[in-house]
Amino acid sequence: MTNVATVTTRERRTQAERSATTRTRLLDATISCLHDLGYARTSTPEIARRAGLSRGAQLHHFPTKAELVTHAIEHLFGRRREEFLRAFRARPAGQDPAEAAIDILWSMVSGPTFYAWLELVVAARTDPELRDPVAGLTGRLVAIIEQTFRELFPAPAVPNPFYAVAPRFAFALLDGLALERIHATDPNAHVAVLQALKGLARLVMPRWFDETR
Repeated sequence: MTNVATVTTRERRTQAERSATTRTRLLDATISCLHDLGYARTSTPEIARRAGLSRGAQLHHFPTKAELVTHAIEHLFGRRREEFLRAFRARPAGQDPAEAAIDILWSMVSGPTFYAWLELVVAARTDPELRDPVAGLTGRLVAIIEQTFRELFPAPAVPNPFYAVAPRFAFALLDGLALERIHATDPNAHVAVLQALKGLARLVMPRWFDETR
């Protein structure tokens, strides 16, 4: 005889899985819209269309455009963090960890996620509905970045003033490079800057990086 409680639990789990799948499709479609169309031209009907879902499904999960786009960015950053960790752990044996981290970060920062994020940040400057959600999201993302940095590169035995600002410094530089790349005439102009960043990392704290190998 079939256990009713077991069937009910399975149905609930299936409903939760379907709901999670729907949300993921909406969030991925949102990033696609932000990247392809920009924030101003991104609309919830277009997001629903790209996700292959009804407007009713979109409104059920995310009633407003502001809620949808901020959740989408957070969703993508969480996914990219996991991708970064896997790539970092799979780096070739003997590769300098700082150089590996910089290369992996650049491959991510220079992609669609960054430009979708850029659209949202610029829009939030003048959009009251976006300002507070984006400010809160920014704070959470900074916390994730700093936590990931500390997990991969534990604090050095000897206090180093660069350690506390290293992740923000690196991201500020990489964000600037990605922004410059939008209108760059030389597609390889970033290479020399990335090499300089790697050299600076080893110059200012060589012992610390040696300790984290």
